[in-house]
Amino acid sequence: MSDFLKKPLSLFDIAGEVAIITGASGAFGALASQVLAGAGAKLAIVAGSAKALEDTAAACRELGAEVEAINARPSDEAACEAIISKTVERFGRVDILVVASGKNDVAKITEMAPARFLDVMDANVTQSWLMARAAGKQMLAQGEGGKMVLMSSARGLLGHPAGYTAYCASKAAVDGITRALGCEWGATGITVNAIAPTVFRSPLTAWMFEDTENAQTVRKGFLARVPKGRLGEPQDLAGPLLFLVSKASDFYTGHTLYADGGYTAG
Repeated sequence: MSDFLKKPLSLFDIAGEVAIITGASGAFGALASQVLAGAGAKLAIVAGSAKALEDTAAACRELGAEVEAINARPSDEAACEAIISKTVERFGRVDILVVASGKNDVAKITEMAPARFLDVMDANVTQSWLMARAAGKQMLAQGEGGKMVLMSSARGLLGHPAGYTAYCASKAAVDGITRALGCEWGATGITVNAIAPTVFRSPLTAWMFEDTENAQTVRKGFLARVPKGRLGEPQDLAGPLLFLVSKASDFYTGHTLYADGGYTAG
C-alpha cells in the first residue's frame, strides 16, 4: 500500500512551509494569508497599506503563524528582489508564492486614457511576472521545487460589456504567464497555477449580497449564468488555494482553476 493512502490528508500538509503572499491587505490576499496561517505555514505577507497589513498580520498571528510583515508593493524588479531577500533573511527559504496583488479600472475603451490601461496591466501582469521571476530564482537556487499561485479571474476567459477591456486583457495575460511558466519550469519541481474566481463575498462586492432592489436586480441577472445558483463565499477560494500550494497538486501546472460555481462552463 502506498504511504499516502494511509494518511491521504497528508497531501495537503504545508506545516512549516514558507509562503509569500503579496496584496495581503486585499480581500483575497488577506484570506489567503489566514488560510495558510491556519494550515501551519510561516508567512511573509506583503502590502502597501501599513495599517491593513498589520491587521492581516495580527489575524495570522492569532492563528499561530510566524509572520514577517513587509510594507511594500511589488512595483519593480528591486522591490520584488527585496521582498525575497527579507523573507529568506527571516525564514531561510521560499516554498510558496501567492500573488494576490492587483487592481481593476472600469471604463469604456473610448473613455479610458492609455495610461489607465497600462496601469492595470502593470499591476496585474507586470507585477505578477516580476514576483514569479524573483521567487523562481530563489526556488531554483534551492533546488527543491516550489508552488506558485497567481490571481486570475473568470474575466481572463470571458468578456464583459461594462468597460472591462483593461481587466480582461490583464487576466488573460496572467493565464498566459501561468501556462508559459508551467512549461518552462515543469521539470524543476516548481508548479505554477492560477485561481480564477467570479464574484465572491468581499468588502468590494458586499453590496451585491444585500437585499436592496438594485442588488437583487444585479444578482438575479448574474446568477442566471451560475449553475450553482449563488455567489461565491471566501471558503470557496480557500480549498482551491490549499490544493494548489500543497503536494496534492504536484502533477498540476500551467493550469487556471475556475472557482466560479460553473459560470465559465455555460
